[in-house]
Amino acid sequence: MNYFQLFDLPEQFELDLTELGSRYLALQKRFHPDNFAAGSERDRLLSVQQTANINDAYHSLKQPLLRAEHLLALRGLKISNEQRSFTEPAFLMQQMELREQLAEVPEQTDPEQAIADIEQQLLKQRKLLQNALSQALSARTTEQNQLAAELVRKLKFFYKLQQELELIEQQLQD
Repeated sequence: MNYFQLFDLPEQFELDLTELGSRYLALQKRFHPDNFAAGSERDRLLSVQQTANINDAYHSLKQPLLRAEHLLALRGLKISNEQRSFTEPAFLMQQMELREQLAEVPEQTDPEQAIADIEQQLLKQRKLLQNALSQALSARTTEQNQLAAELVRKLKFFYKLQQELELIEQQLQD
């Protein structure tokens, strides 16, 4: 299913999230199961199924990583569940350094400041990668799609680190 077609939006990485939200609400209203309560069993089932599709599509298009994965899947590159390790030395070194910083947070004299510093690093890297991803996806070439796939893989690493950092922060507060 093409989520962009479902919401009648252009197949591009940069989306107006307000417009997406408006179209989501309109589709939810149109296909809400309550509208088919007096209908046939088949109509009620189709309504529930369509509502689930709308929810899945909205969830995917709303999140940049999932939106990029969907765009790449539409272009023939399915990377959503793959497990791949990186071979680029600079990125591997950056991964190791960030993981070391995360591991050292509890021992810091000011763990809250350490968390804030790491969050800033992660945010900066995510913004850089997302901008590069947007450019790669807008080019619509095979080479740029491959680059976009690699950027998505890198972004996943930074989102995962953010989750780990949030977990450390929760543990320190408990």
